[in-house]
Amino acid sequence: MERLSTLLAHGEPAGGASAAELIPATIVAAVMLAGLAAFGFAHRAGKTRVLVRVGAFAERGLGMPPWAALPAAITGGALLIAVFGFYADVASHIDNGRDPGPFANPFHYFIIAGLGGIALAGFVALLLGSEETSTSVRIRDGWHAPIGGLLLLVCGGIAVVGFPLDDVWHRLFGQDVTLWSPTHMQMVGGASVSTLALWVLLVEGRRASTGAHEPIVSPSLHEGIAAGALLVGLSAFQAEFDYSVPQFRLLYHPVLLMLSAGIALVAARIRLGRGGALKAVGLFLILRGLLSVLVGPVLDHTTLHFPLYLAEALAVEAVALRFPIDRQVSFGAVCGVAIGTFGLGSEWAWSHAWMTMQWPAALIPEGVVFGLVAAVAGGSLGGFIGRSLVDPPTRRERVPVVAGVATAVVVLFVLVYPFPTQRITGASATVALEDVDGAGGRNVNATITLDPADIGEDAEWFNVTAWQGGGSIIDEPEELSPGRYRTTTPIPVHDEWKALIRLHKGAAIDAVPIFLPEDPAIPAPEVPAEERFTRSFVLDKSILLREAKEVGTPLTYSASAVMVVIAAVWALLLGWGMFRLQSSRRPT
Repeated sequence: MERLSTLLAHGEPAGGASAAELIPATIVAAVMLAGLAAFGFAHRAGKTRVLVRVGAFAERGLGMPPWAALPAAITGGALLIAVFGFYADVASHIDNGRDPGPFANPFHYFIIAGLGGIALAGFVALLLGSEETSTSVRIRDGWHAPIGGLLLLVCGGIAVVGFPLDDVWHRLFGQDVTLWSPTHMQMVGGASVSTLALWVLLVEGRRASTGAHEPIVSPSLHEGIAAGALLVGLSAFQAEFDYSVPQFRLLYHPVLLMLSAGIALVAARIRLGRGGALKAVGLFLILRGLLSVLVGPVLDHTTLHFPLYLAEALAVEAVALRFPIDRQVSFGAVCGVAIGTFGLGSEWAWSHAWMTMQWPAALIPEGVVFGLVAAVAGGSLGGFIGRSLVDPPTRRERVPVVAGVATAVVVLFVLVYPFPTQRITGASATVALEDVDGAGGRNVNATITLDPADIGEDAEWFNVTAWQGGGSIIDEPEELSPGRYRTTTPIPVHDEWKALIRLHKGAAIDAVPIFLPEDPAIPAPEVPAEERFTRSFVLDKSILLREAKEVGTPLTYSASAVMVVIAAVWALLLGWGMFRLQSSRRPT
């Protein structure tokens, strides 16, 4: 009953939306769903031909049946809207903190529209229905649905449901400020895997195309866009590193990057042929470059950084010159070796040229070993995907089931291993602050003396981070003498700014607060920026997530278990869809 009263209580800014916001939002959502259902019944009953006419227009543009062309076009637009909303929303929270409510942030509307558009695309594919093929799913006599459309409906539907569930999560657990909370992962993950569902739908559409219409957009172009979209989607999980505010081990950055490169670029090269990996990277760089400009200079938020992926694409293309791509999974594994060596080395250098938080020597050897393993596993998984996407009569490599199981196990291992973090006990920092001129309030330079003196040596990161005061600052202090450091950038310690000394060494991610404002909504007292103080290192998350509420362990694990189930559903459904795609007998 206590949890129920929490859900129904008037929401504070740190605890979810108020009933005044939830009730009209629920009514609007119910009306929209009812309208879609009514339209669906009218279409299937032949009482409206709006969808048929729009589908015919899309068919002329993409040169494939309406049940593939129209949902693909809707999905493409929805993904663009969602990805903009996502990155702008993350930057907004980094710079300005939490929102007054879920509907007070304009970027939330982009996210809702984008995720809803993905689900709508699947619904449209279901309504239009495909002709009976070896991949279609029979709904009833005379009505079959493309597998890609069903996958879009499930992926988009689960993702859009994540938005109201996110409010429930905040009511129960507070306003966590991590991308990797279960409901955030539900929304980001749904949009990410829907890119593969889109690619499946495009392949189905091409196989069923009669060639009656000369497409305005060439098939190689829109499939290249799908491959690039898959790379963009998989890279979304790296956002905390792209914005230089990670709450998890730096080891995750090369692991996630290598997995993304292996999966997307190998699949692109197998399906698209020569230059396929470069096409995917080209779209990725164009889109992420535009997003960086929009989010940073245009919207005046923290700059969005991104990986390069160019060396990885060249490595895949080079392997394809010597290794037969009709041995798809073996090809993917060999590509993984090239990605995990040449590509990883390139990204290591790129981090020093472009990223705010560079990959240090302290990341060796784990970053090298796990990066290589992740690349091989990702390349093998990309080979499995490419094996399903190729058209008959292309030969498909015979692969034992154990190879697929082993690949999945390795992927899980490299994702789970870096997750646990710990605290360095008995460590502290003595800080002397010196006021400096700055805009808007008090700004300081900090002289930091660590105890033990060598605790900052060989760290993955040691910096001063300030955020949520209208921007973000990452400063790497210069070493004055063993154990003694001084900041190189003025640190704001006024108004809503938060400022921490952050230290990541091995499995430990700890922090010392310099300044934290009073927050009555949590409630939390101010941690003042005194001229001189000594404070112990504590778990980094205990400060970054100070808005989180204390809840029972069973509820926490139960909520996380739901996300694991959702991820399993995605994996099983996508695997099922890829398997059905292999059964198609009709060549392009």
